[in-house]
Amino acid sequence: MNQLVATIIDTTGIQKYIFGSNRLRENIGGSYLVQLATSEWVEKCLRELSEFGIIYIPDKETQDFEPRIIKNSEVIGELIYAGGGNTVLLFRNQEYAKYFTKKLTNKFLREAPGLNIVVAHQTFDWDKESLQEVIDKKLIQDKLENEKRNKPRPSMSLLGLSVTATCNSTGLVAVDTSKKYGIPSKDSYLVSRESVAKLKKVDSNFGELANKELLNTIFQGLNLGEYHIPYDVDDLGRSEGDSSYIAIVHADGNRLGNRFQSYLENASDNEDYIIKMRGLSQTVNTAGINALRAVAQMLINSITIEDNQAVIKYVDKSEEVINKVILQKRDGKTYLPFRPVVYGGDDITFVCDGRLGLSLAAKLLDKFEEFTTELPDNEGKATACAGIAIVKTHYPFAKAYKLSEALCDNAKKWMKKQTNNYENTLFSALDWHIVASGLIGSIHEIRKREYEVKIPERDETASLTMRPMRSESIENEWRNWAKFSTVVNEFNTGDNWKDKRNKLMKLRDVLRQGKEATEQFRQLYGLDNLPDFPGANSKLKKQGWWEGVCGYFDAIETMEFYIPLGEPNNE
Repeated sequence: MNQLVATIIDTTGIQKYIFGSNRLRENIGGSYLVQLATSEWVEKCLRELSEFGIIYIPDKETQDFEPRIIKNSEVIGELIYAGGGNTVLLFRNQEYAKYFTKKLTNKFLREAPGLNIVVAHQTFDWDKESLQEVIDKKLIQDKLENEKRNKPRPSMSLLGLSVTATCNSTGLVAVDTSKKYGIPSKDSYLVSRESVAKLKKVDSNFGELANKELLNTIFQGLNLGEYHIPYDVDDLGRSEGDSSYIAIVHADGNRLGNRFQSYLENASDNEDYIIKMRGLSQTVNTAGINALRAVAQMLINSITIEDNQAVIKYVDKSEEVINKVILQKRDGKTYLPFRPVVYGGDDITFVCDGRLGLSLAAKLLDKFEEFTTELPDNEGKATACAGIAIVKTHYPFAKAYKLSEALCDNAKKWMKKQTNNYENTLFSALDWHIVASGLIGSIHEIRKREYEVKIPERDETASLTMRPMRSESIENEWRNWAKFSTVVNEFNTGDNWKDKRNKLMKLRDVLRQGKEATEQFRQLYGLDNLPDFPGANSKLKKQGWWEGVCGYFDAIETMEFYIPLGEPNNE
């Protein structure tokens, strides 16, 4: 018998921990703490067992994925996999597993208050039992889910007495003020231990660790020059008298968990299972980082200097400026209008100037597909969906993130329907929503209330919005980003539409009235056609509608929130 102990660590409530605050600095710090907790801290606590024997942690820079614990009796602990909030390890016996767990949970309590983990151990026979079944069934399905659902432990933090103050972000007992952690005195607020831990990770007085991690991953090898990575929404390109919107972009892979499952089920034995697990997870993680790096590179390449200011411009064929983002300057620093918050693997969130969100999201999806074309399971490129919430700069950040998640989920549901419940080839898709004021109801309720109309030519309600849409252009599908952005560009720069806002607003109102009203509008203004959707039925550019979907309402609504980057429209 070759008895080993499999240990799984599940970091629970990650999204709430990261995005539970309406302050970007705390969200950034929370994300960095989660990253530390699931990688660096695990490795550090594992290495503390080295006084008892050899510890093996795979080198992330190599392709050596073979396990060591089964081949060398002196190895007492090995990291199998870490990512997505879950970590799997193997130990020689229960004592080593428990020793490691005590070290790790102690570190969580001291350095990441508020971040919760669930740990489960399972002894198994390496020679007779499947490690995949041990992890999936005995650890995840039986022990972890039982811990989280059937035996919930009180998660409420110890509150203070009636004379204590409350943290502005978490509602917990305040222990300090934020001005000690990089927040200007005029904006200072009361903070709890949880908020302090997060703010320390972004404060220059404590090493500015979150930004250093970004420089070593996403921005590695990029020439940032004099530009800095922002911490605050006011540094994302907002300027006096100009646009004051930000975009929160959340992207997530399509059914990658199923691909992992299928790939690992074909493992010949436990050793092959570990090799496959490490290889696929490392490749996906690298692809996510490379995709985000390509987005950052495109953004940096788009910056030009005008009147001693760094700007990103959208110009027409005559070089007249249609829209531009002025990079924010503060305390002698010029900031990029872009900030990754969550990255690695297929789960990515970033925030940027509101006029850049759509272009950057489309580029991210394109690059993620490009960098996953050679995954080790040989099942072709991976795809993803993205949700883009475009909101006023000081709109509650936590609510904006939830909206971006809901939009991403909406795009996934649409993709599932379009692929006949995944029977056909999966594709990347994106959905977005522009919040001009408050937000009432779910995205489904908003679309039903604000974007469904009755038109004379149709018995059923018709949709003013063509969202979600594919991110990739294909020949026989007009609902995709490339063709949509061509129409937006025509509204912004075309001779029939440029600087004719009243005409555009009239078209927007007329579209609500149906096909006949739209044709009358064209005749009134002497237009042969509306802007062309390449590949669409010819009736669309005549009537504005096709099969109960309006092709132009979204484009008019999106015009002011679109600056093409790395697209033919801006070349």
